[in-house]
This record gives sequence, C-alpha cells and structure tokens, in this order.
Amino acid sequence: MSVPALKENNAAPDVKKQEDSAFFDVGFDRTELGKPDSLRFNILTWVLDERYDKAIEELKGFLEKPSEYPNFQSKITRYIHHGVDLIYAIKAKRSFPGINSLTRAKQQELREKFKEHFKELQYILKIVEKIHSDLRIQDVRSTIYVVRALWFAALGIVILAFWLDVFHGLAKTSYLVFDDIFGQVANFLAEKIGF
Repeated sequence: MSVPALKENNAAPDVKKQEDSAFFDVGFDRTELGKPDSLRFNILTWVLDERYDKAIEELKGFLEKPSEYPNFQSKITRYIHHGVDLIYAIKAKRSFPGINSLTRAKQQELREKFKEHFKELQYILKIVEKIHSDLRIQDVRSTIYVVRALWFAALGIVILAFWLDVFHGLAKTSYLVFDDIFGQVANFLAEKIGF
C-alpha cells in the first residue's frame, strides 16, 4: 500500500504544476510561435516551459553572435535587452510567492500582466526577425544592383568594341571595296561610251 501513496505524493507536484500552467495559460495558437528552430520559437517555448535562464542565455548569445550584416547588432540591441527584461518580468509573475493567498482580482491582474508581457515578448521577437529579413532583402537588392551594373558594363563594352570594329576596321575596308567597285563600274562605263 505504501507504493501507491508514494505515487500519489509524486503526482501532487505534477498536479500543482498543471494547475499553475493552466492559471498562466496564454491562450494562443501554436503557429504564433514562429517556425520551429527559429529564435522566436525557441525563446517563447522556453518561457512557456519555465526555462527562463535558457531563454535569456539564447537571447544574449544571439546578440553576441557575429552577423553577416554590419549594423544588425546595433539595430537589435535595445530589443534584445527589452526581451530579457520581459523574460525576468514573466518569471517574477509566474513564480510569485503566495499566489494562492491573493484575492481573485489580484490573481486575475497577475495573469493579465503575464499575458501582456508574453505578447510583448512575442512582438519584440517578431521585430528582431523583421529587422533580420529587411537586412537580408537589402543585401539581396544590392547584389542584384551590382550584377545588373556588371551586365550593363559588359554590354556597353561589347557595343563599344563592335562600334570601334565597324568604324575603324569594317568602315575602312568597306570604303576600299566600294571605291574599287565604283572605279570598275566607272571604267566599264567609260569603255562603253568610248572615252
């Protein structure tokens, strides 16, 4: 009989954790977390799983990671720091001591603040993703401009080479050919007329 009692005692913390997670249920669609293995997905999943230190470590690592875009870090620094602050605020709301002893109104207020912080964190991470995609698009556009400029330059060089070849080579040759043909026709006509 003692074995079932131990299982019930071990189940009590699981029930408590389920009640807490139901209490702080955000009520959103899983697709709002972003693509799997993206920064937003990882951070939001870790926050929902109460792995705050891992989420903060991931955000700080993302900020310190070298980027292929030179001004990316300067653009996202304030958003990342604000995201870290939001994670600390969410942690404080979820691990508030004596939450069960609070009145229903205070519990509801705490739950609403948690939802606000979570949605704001989600919004901040979307902004970081948008900045990254905007920089990627800007980089692609500049590459397209360079390729297009190189193509126009190559086309200009080919046209110039053709023009120089026609003007200096073919034009002189054509002049000599037409002069010779004109001379032969003039000689032929002169012989026929009797000059």
